[in-house]
Amino acid sequence: MHRRLRRSKATAAGLAAVMGVGVLAGCSADTGPARPDNRITVWSQENLPPRMAATNKIIDRFEKETGVQVDLVGVDEGQLPQLIMSAAAAGTLPDIIGAVPMGQVWQMYSNGLLNTEVSGEIVNSLGRDTFADNALSLTADAGKQLAVPSDAWLQLLLYRQDQLKEAGLAVPDTYDKLLKAADRLDQEGRDGISVATDPGDVFTQQSFENIALANDCRLVDDAGDVALDSPACETAFDTYDRLGRQYGPAGTQSVDSTRATYFSGASSMIVWSSFVLDELAGLRKDALPSCPECKKDGTFLSDNTGIVTALAGPDGSPAQFGEVTSWAVTRTAETGASTRFIEYMMDKGYEDWFGMAPEGKIPVRRGTAAEPEKYQDAWRASTAGVDTRKPMNEVYSDDLLDQLADGVDNMKRWGITEGQGALVGATNGELPVPKAIGAMTGGQISSRQAAREANEEVSALQKSLQ
Repeated sequence: MHRRLRRSKATAAGLAAVMGVGVLAGCSADTGPARPDNRITVWSQENLPPRMAATNKIIDRFEKETGVQVDLVGVDEGQLPQLIMSAAAAGTLPDIIGAVPMGQVWQMYSNGLLNTEVSGEIVNSLGRDTFADNALSLTADAGKQLAVPSDAWLQLLLYRQDQLKEAGLAVPDTYDKLLKAADRLDQEGRDGISVATDPGDVFTQQSFENIALANDCRLVDDAGDVALDSPACETAFDTYDRLGRQYGPAGTQSVDSTRATYFSGASSMIVWSSFVLDELAGLRKDALPSCPECKKDGTFLSDNTGIVTALAGPDGSPAQFGEVTSWAVTRTAETGASTRFIEYMMDKGYEDWFGMAPEGKIPVRRGTAAEPEKYQDAWRASTAGVDTRKPMNEVYSDDLLDQLADGVDNMKRWGITEGQGALVGATNGELPVPKAIGAMTGGQISSRQAAREANEEVSALQKSLQ
């Protein structure tokens, strides 16, 4: 029977410091696959107790079917860089890490910590054409498959469609329409929108990148130079400043406060990830909608919320921000057992894996060769929620589920396709963009200064990684 372990959360140091290029690759003499013993260690960033429990159930079946023993360890996303550094130095890297974001995949790859050959073989064995092309592209480098993409979440713009309709406003799917809606709906006792401005939270960067991508604001240009001070980015910073400072609540806004203001009816729009969808539908007691109308009708907010998945700026075209998480095989992994485990998690165990939180785990493997839509269909019928669970297609319309599924194909990300994934990971640790945004929306610097300061800080990070 596998051991059930869970590590406590801890504050991580900057990613650039703990995962600097060259630091980890030479830390340990263990540079090749482990000697087979039919036992593997799996770290999972799906470390919340209910998700650990769900993963353990899948692992129990896997162990019984294969005889491979699995030691499951839950790790926090912010803690992973330090744990990887320590494990690499001690020669105790896990065999597999699950639910790894793209930036962290690229950082491990840049430091020589991944067995990309095994990842490529797994994808080929499962069938490349059964995966979303964009998910494979975002987790590959010049055709080399860095990890096995598993599922995705999307950043969304949620808005009160009842209030927009009453005000005669159009769906806020462009900068102009968004700003107009934020202005018109910003009334006494209610803010037009609430967006993240916390300088110490990667959620602020994710929220800004969602807005920035819409205007073709890029982290780096085609030459690989940091481009956050470009005209397109200056427009994005200015727009975000107006949303956060002029039309948003006073004070620093976080991942929790933005959701709370929308749920209470104190703001008309928010930018949040698709993980909010179960809470929006009243399926979690610790995060129930609390607007005045919600007290009589628990589904009022979800029934009256519209969602924009792709926004467009004046200098760009509709763009969708999101995250693909993957199964990563380390350089010292026991390859045979690791291959069997990941293939199981992407096949027999896949529906239970993404089914633990379907609103934020959109499958990027659509089906099998025999049943091309198998996992897409299963995802739509997956039950979402914590305290109350309901099928996704009972709570939300087919149109929205189509938008979420299509969002994986339309997803864009700063720096990934330009081969700057390690820089992306470093910015997620050092947070130069959120720091600039916090100063900007706090009235300390202008939007143009914020763009320049972010550009300077990210440029310095880029140099430190060379």
